[in-house]
Amino acid sequence: MANPKKSALGRGLSALLEDLDSDVISSRSLDTAEAHAVGSVANLDITKIEANPFQPRTRFESNALNELVESIRQHGIIQPVTVRKMGDRTFQLISGERRFRASQLADLTEIPAYIRLANDQTMLEMALVENIQRQDLNPIEVAISYKRLIDECDLTHEGLSEKVSKSRSNITNFLRLLKLPAEIQMALQKGMISMGHARALIGVDDPNKQLEIFERILDEVLSVRDVENITRKAKKPAPTQNEQTERKQYYQNARHNMAQNLNAKVDVKFLPKGNGKITIDFINDQDLKRLILLLQGQNQNNSY
Repeated sequence: MANPKKSALGRGLSALLEDLDSDVISSRSLDTAEAHAVGSVANLDITKIEANPFQPRTRFESNALNELVESIRQHGIIQPVTVRKMGDRTFQLISGERRFRASQLADLTEIPAYIRLANDQTMLEMALVENIQRQDLNPIEVAISYKRLIDECDLTHEGLSEKVSKSRSNITNFLRLLKLPAEIQMALQKGMISMGHARALIGVDDPNKQLEIFERILDEVLSVRDVENITRKAKKPAPTQNEQTERKQYYQNARHNMAQNLNAKVDVKFLPKGNGKITIDFINDQDLKRLILLLQGQNQNNSY
């Protein structure tokens, strides 16, 4: 039988909030006045609410927060925050951190709140899942939330996939971002590079090479396609010294054999992109016709 708490979390935060199996205590253990409050919305003294210690988000964009403060001053709180009861008429925030902070800045004395009872495990899961469901998170914040759910809530990738309704490949792609050098992670947080740039850089194993390509992205304003092309070449292993020597000797022998067979000067030139050209010298028009006849009659299976 499916775990009811897991199923609720997989359906989203609202479903989890209705799951009373996660409560530390049942509302039956409360006195009449308190039991009436649990599971309902009430106006609470804002000084009796403490911040969520499990809140995964620590940075809040100041302009957006100030806009919310002005909106609250004009219209009040439209959507209640969610809190858990801690006892002795004190509460702890579960979700609605921005609204709570903005209400404090707006000098509100009371704030509407949905009251429930929840244990620490549920608090952490709800805070992280709500955080992931936000639209304005940068990829690193999402990745950190995924990692905390895996590490602190003891989840597998498959279990996390069910809880947040995301594919396992989506989760894996985000978690791999945390292996990038700190400079690249910071740039991704600040929007200096895109998720596409970062995913392309992940394909390069060498951190120094990742940073080298990252600097080129900033300096040359490279597109994601540009970076994919660069990283594709960077992933090819560099030839060893022996391989380089053998390759050089092979082409020298081939050039020498062609020159002898054609009785002409032959030059082989390699270009930076890996292509190249073969140049065959001729003395006059008659010599050119001789070379053409030789090349046309050349056995195609013959290799140098």
